[in-house]
Amino acid sequence: MQITVDGKRHEVDVEDDMPLLWVLRDELDITGVKYGCGIAQCGACTVHIDSEAVRSCQVLAGDVWGDVTTIQGLGTPEALHAVQSAWIDHQVAQCGYCQSGQIMQAAALLAETPNPTDQDIDDAMSGNLCRCGTYPRIRAAIKTAASKLREA
Repeated sequence: MQITVDGKRHEVDVEDDMPLLWVLRDELDITGVKYGCGIAQCGACTVHIDSEAVRSCQVLAGDVWGDVTTIQGLGTPEALHAVQSAWIDHQVAQCGYCQSGQIMQAAALLAETPNPTDQDIDDAMSGNLCRCGTYPRIRAAIKTAASKLREA
């Protein structure tokens, strides 16, 4: 099957029922996508399919309906996405394990809601768990990123 990930077309020889998470990590060596729970409850494996945030542990390879973007394709070291930059500015990450999923969820939120309220942020981010409890920093970073994106 063919799949486009982070702007590159790939040919992968996998079963249709393999979770996208394992296609990305095991077949394509895209390890920025993290395995957290395997049941779509933690958000660590969040990626975008055609700009929609999805849990890659629950999307089957045969059901991928568009281009996949991972944390590794969201921005580059030379040109960070506004959310990535805000994450650094606010020193959001502690252990960092959940952060790629958090960032991908936040980027999807801002693409849909350019000026989110606290409630919008809470609602959108509620399925992304952070064991370190950096939720206040996450909210602040999202607000900063929203401001940067509106200025651009």
